[in-house]
Amino acid sequence: MAFLTFRGGIHPYDGKDLSKNCPVEKYLPKGDLAILVSQHIGAPAKPIVKKGDHVLAGQKIAEAGGFVSAPIHSSVSGTVKGIEKRLTAVGAMGDAIIIENDGLYESVEYTPAKLSDLSKEDILKRIQEGGVVGQGGAGFPTHVKLSPKEPEKIDYIIANCAECEPYITADYRTMIETPEKLVGGMKIILRLFDNAKGIFGVEDNKPDCIEKLRELTKDEPRMEVLALKTKYPQGGERQLIYATTGRAINSAMLPADAGCVVDNVATMVSVYQAVVEGKPSMERVVTVSGDAVAEPGNFRVPFGINQQELVEAAGGFKTEPEKLISGGPMMGFSMFSLDVPVTKTSSSILGFTKDEVAKMEPSACINCGRCVEACPSRLIPSRLADYAEHHDEEKFTKHEGLECMECGSCSFVCPAKRPLKQAIGSMRKIALANRKKKK
Repeated sequence: MAFLTFRGGIHPYDGKDLSKNCPVEKYLPKGDLAILVSQHIGAPAKPIVKKGDHVLAGQKIAEAGGFVSAPIHSSVSGTVKGIEKRLTAVGAMGDAIIIENDGLYESVEYTPAKLSDLSKEDILKRIQEGGVVGQGGAGFPTHVKLSPKEPEKIDYIIANCAECEPYITADYRTMIETPEKLVGGMKIILRLFDNAKGIFGVEDNKPDCIEKLRELTKDEPRMEVLALKTKYPQGGERQLIYATTGRAINSAMLPADAGCVVDNVATMVSVYQAVVEGKPSMERVVTVSGDAVAEPGNFRVPFGINQQELVEAAGGFKTEPEKLISGGPMMGFSMFSLDVPVTKTSSSILGFTKDEVAKMEPSACINCGRCVEACPSRLIPSRLADYAEHHDEEKFTKHEGLECMECGSCSFVCPAKRPLKQAIGSMRKIALANRKKKK
């Protein structure tokens, strides 16, 4: 079908059949909510409520801690029990505002707006006040991304509709069930960039989404729907930009340097809700899947809900999982506990009966070159992993180790089962930290 793609990449089992036909189910939490004040890249939000305060759904409970930050809103009505430390998906502890859910779900009065009545400054203000951040995983505050130094040089607004990570179907269900909100979000962002064209980049294993979006955009001269070749990591920012525009960026560049702005499906829907409906970002669609889950599905849940409760909403585990993952199996985080709150960047919870990776026994590199063929960044992962294991930072950076996007394609194809991505990722973090110190 499609030939729009990038060099390299892999074709892992996608596992999407488990949940792709499950409509999004709205789930209301029964227990307390722990709403983390750091759900984005940048400065954590600063709490503006205290113990004993009664809050409503949609009420701001923490204000942005700087320009690269985002406010946090209550996702339910209830009483603030205090600010406590809570475990996060990456295994660290973070401050969270604990709200005792009263079960009434009373909300503040939202202020809808007509897009034609809003100036560019009004749009950005509503996005900022709505606490919208990138919901694809990075959590970059959207109002910052949509405020480049030279907006007139932005040529493309790209909607990342690829959803290339195995098992996750949250964006797919959103595109099938509420495509008009996605298109509405694109219209809003295009209002900010006079010279830009909107592109919906959808993998060709989602023909129903492509058809729906093309039908909705047939009378929109500034929008185009492109079918992309189904391949991991097609949804990576660099790969998506190259596949849809032919432009290339490296780790030292931002998409804006190539005249592009990229946002994923959930983010664009949140932009629409914040600007047109006046609703702040306080809930998202989360996929609960994996072969250990009794009833895989997609759930619309408020931020702060406990992930254990969400798994129970999916029927719990039919067998005790050996592996728990927050996010996708390729770039997500392995978890040792489900006592973790859902945040703005929580796309999925996966439970697997077997921890296949832990059982692998690495052996010596056989110089087959498969990792080089698979690497979308055109690196030599086997060599970079050797430098990383020998703590040779100079050679690591000389051979472009910082260009690695940590997609895991190299580890996936390695017949010697070497943990290439893990070694490269660790050295990359050290090298970036040392570079920051020198600056």
